[in-house]
Amino acid sequence: MIEIKGLQKSFDDLKVLDNIDLTIEDGEIYGLVGKSGAGKSTLLRCINGLEQYSAGSLKIDGVEIKALSRKELRTFRKGVSMIFQHFPMLTRKTVYENIAFPMRCWKYDRQVIDKRVKELAELVGISEKLYQRPGQLSGGQKQRIAIARALTMEPKILLSDEATSALDPVTTRSILQLLRDINEKLGITIIVVTHQMSVIKDVCEKVALLEAGELVVSGPVDELFMYQPEELKTFLGEEKFHAGSSGINIQVMLSDQDMSKNILSRMSRELDLDFTIVNSEMERYRDKYLGYLVLNFSEQYKSKVEDYLDQNKIIWRYYQMNKEEGLCQDS
Repeated sequence: MIEIKGLQKSFDDLKVLDNIDLTIEDGEIYGLVGKSGAGKSTLLRCINGLEQYSAGSLKIDGVEIKALSRKELRTFRKGVSMIFQHFPMLTRKTVYENIAFPMRCWKYDRQVIDKRVKELAELVGISEKLYQRPGQLSGGQKQRIAIARALTMEPKILLSDEATSALDPVTTRSILQLLRDINEKLGITIIVVTHQMSVIKDVCEKVALLEAGELVVSGPVDELFMYQPEELKTFLGEEKFHAGSSGINIQVMLSDQDMSKNILSRMSRELDLDFTIVNSEMERYRDKYLGYLVLNFSEQYKSKVEDYLDQNKIIWRYYQMNKEEGLCQDS
């Protein structure tokens, strides 16, 4: 378990982390999201001991990182590996030698190295590339090598710092699926730093949003997007779309269970209500789906619709019309 309490970090007079409180359970895939300069990468470097924090506490399995000696910190880092946006490769070495490099630095036995390299190459899907050099490989293949190398010391924690930002969408999805597979097969805790919300939705179970060094909101990914606290809406930006200028506009958020109950069709029948769907979107959060629909209907049904949605525990909110632009926006 990673326990962070009141964590602060400053560079001279610039405070980059301000009173961070965060708990990450063993085996979770946890996302850290925010704009550039929010403090995400600095927090990651505090977790692996590359940066010393100014105040507060950061414990991993009950051990305070700041209290470790230099020798203890070197041993500690064997259990906390990192992958980066750019894949640092030894260009004159083969894939095999790149993966083996950390174990050779720690003077592992040659047979142990050989067995581990081949196991990891199989795990990340690059067995046929072991004796090629990095210059012959694609960006996705290089990132798989970087992931394999990060796993050589059998870490308990894997830190991913914008590891998919330089990849195309198809390759990004394959790397994210690989991280999920590694998490499930090896039970490794994975912390993902990104500014891409699609990455958070695809792979993370929980997420923390950082802004100017402060943790402004955190929680399970699907719940945050379902309830959409103001801090998240501000980060995502105001949503606008064209809709009819008359009547009431309500956005409803439907979970997998809600959709299976045909809530909206039942509401239409039971209230004798005609409505128009003026905007809709379906999004996947790991293995769950959430539907977002904006309904437009006559104002005379306003209280009945509110009561019906509340009684059925459906999350909803009003959208108001911008008369000048003919656009709907969150209210």
